[in-house]
Amino acid sequence: MVGIVGAGVFLAVAELIALIVARNGSPVLALGSFVIDIVPQWAKEFAIATFGENDKLFLLISLGVAIVVAAAIGGILQYVRPPLGIILLAIAGAGTTVATVTRAGATPLAALPGVLGTIAGAVLLHILAARLRRWYRSAQEPSLTKDPVDGKTSDDAKNTPARLDRRGFLRVLGITSAGAIVVGVGARIANAATSSITAIRNAVNLPTPSSTVTIPEGAELDIDGVSELFTPNEDFYRVDTALTVPNVDTSTWSLTITGMVDSPVTLTFDDILAMDLREFVITLTCVSNEVGGGLVGNARWLGIPVREILAQASPQSGADMVLSRSVDGYTASTPLASLTDDGLDAILAVGMNGEPLPLEHGFPVRMVVPGLYGYVSATKWLTELKVTTFAEDEAYWTPRGYSAEAPIKLSSRIDTPRTGKAIEAGPGKVAGMAWAQSVGVEKVEVRIDDGDWQPATMSSPINDDTWVQWYIDWEPDAGTHYLSVRATDKDGTLQEEERAPIAPNGSSGWQRVLIQVR
Repeated sequence: MVGIVGAGVFLAVAELIALIVARNGSPVLALGSFVIDIVPQWAKEFAIATFGENDKLFLLISLGVAIVVAAAIGGILQYVRPPLGIILLAIAGAGTTVATVTRAGATPLAALPGVLGTIAGAVLLHILAARLRRWYRSAQEPSLTKDPVDGKTSDDAKNTPARLDRRGFLRVLGITSAGAIVVGVGARIANAATSSITAIRNAVNLPTPSSTVTIPEGAELDIDGVSELFTPNEDFYRVDTALTVPNVDTSTWSLTITGMVDSPVTLTFDDILAMDLREFVITLTCVSNEVGGGLVGNARWLGIPVREILAQASPQSGADMVLSRSVDGYTASTPLASLTDDGLDAILAVGMNGEPLPLEHGFPVRMVVPGLYGYVSATKWLTELKVTTFAEDEAYWTPRGYSAEAPIKLSSRIDTPRTGKAIEAGPGKVAGMAWAQSVGVEKVEVRIDDGDWQPATMSSPINDDTWVQWYIDWEPDAGTHYLSVRATDKDGTLQEEERAPIAPNGSSGWQRVLIQVR
């Protein structure tokens, strides 16, 4: 217990100091970010597949359990073989401090929370372990705790040094534990508070787009169970490496264009708002999306084509990649050709579905690139575009087992009926979504059991960068049925049948679901 309390004081003091002098100096978040950076690819995919968008919560809980176990071991070591417990705490403090000062955006005072937290935790651990040893030794001394005649505890025995020392020890332990919890949790909540940034975001007045996207009649089918044509912001998937959402103040934010350019450029948020912003409708897909998965969404975006921004800097000959960087240090590698192609609307977005970007989706500015998985294109909280080459630079996920270039694979899925939810026999529909960003979906086909492929009725596509809805009428008999779906894009390419894993460049395969009909 003394080790756990000592670790609690270490974290509480560190969080308090971080709140006062270095908001990015939280040892817990620094350690969590370090774990995210070093976790192997298979573990990342397991966490996303198992916990979905709660993967970061799972990481923090696991990290908390590991800290408690390590702290308990440290307490035992300090009691049995001092100063081994303090040495263990010092090593942990040094590790978290190094993780803190090496994070992107670390300030000169970022080391202070870890250092002062380690000192406070070590001092308390020494005091508590010493008191525990003193109480234990005094408890082993002969005492008149029981009357030899009647077996009752005497008044004098109730006030023996062992009993008094135990009371004092438990009192100190309880007060210290309660104080650490109040201070640590309070400081972390205050540090993570986004009220000021929320107010800044809410005060942003997005300009009226110079052009909007016309939604064709029949773009959305009125079928229960099918995903909406436009994914609401609160339902849009979120997969990133940020343990906490970065709080970016638009008054101090800037975007720099550097690297292999003739004229480096620095833009403020107001500079971008003053540009010729337009509306774009683009579907985004995460590389971690399994066959039939939900890590895909469609939105109206307000932004400016990246090619117009890059043109201001004049990329040099020989460059073939743009390394985009987030304020939290995350990087993505995007082919330069995908950002400069006049026929591809890769954009810097400031708005999403009619409002400023939500904080968790990249406020104030993010990238949105049709046809590429998000890990090589959709950088949120954007702060730098470095024109470079694939030979010279690597992005965050490339050395972790993913391809440097990752075109989105042609995909389709069944939204209704769903596996595990029995349906009634009689007239109904099989329906879902299909996407082939930057190319467009030509047709969708459905197969019932081992029958022939049936052409599905498709919604009217908004453009080639968005998904489409589809359906077939189905009147099943009672029993068990298999439903399969596949799509063909406008280039005549049939969706890959064989299943492929997520790494290195996205899953593939026809979706096949088992449906129980009553």
